[in-house]
Amino acid sequence: MTKDELATEAARKTGIEKVEAIKILETMMDAIRVNMSKNKNIYLRGFGSFLVKKRAKKTARNISKNTAVIIPEHYVPVFKPAKEFVAKVKGK
Repeated sequence: MTKDELATEAARKTGIEKVEAIKILETMMDAIRVNMSKNKNIYLRGFGSFLVKKRAKKTARNISKNTAVIIPEHYVPVFKPAKEFVAKVKGK
């Protein structure tokens, strides 16, 4: 499902214009992006959590040159679905 399809469905179910639904979706995604870039987690009860995880420094290998490469510690965005979300997807 694309953002456009999601906006169309939201507009149909709520009775708002599709343009407004797209604005709401984009505002929500922007808020998630901005807050996660500030290392803030977002919790949506019944849906899941958008978390910022810290990855430790590690040594990797460049196979083509057979050299060691050090990857510094960094942060990555992670989504952890809620138990209800997982149960619904599994069909329980």
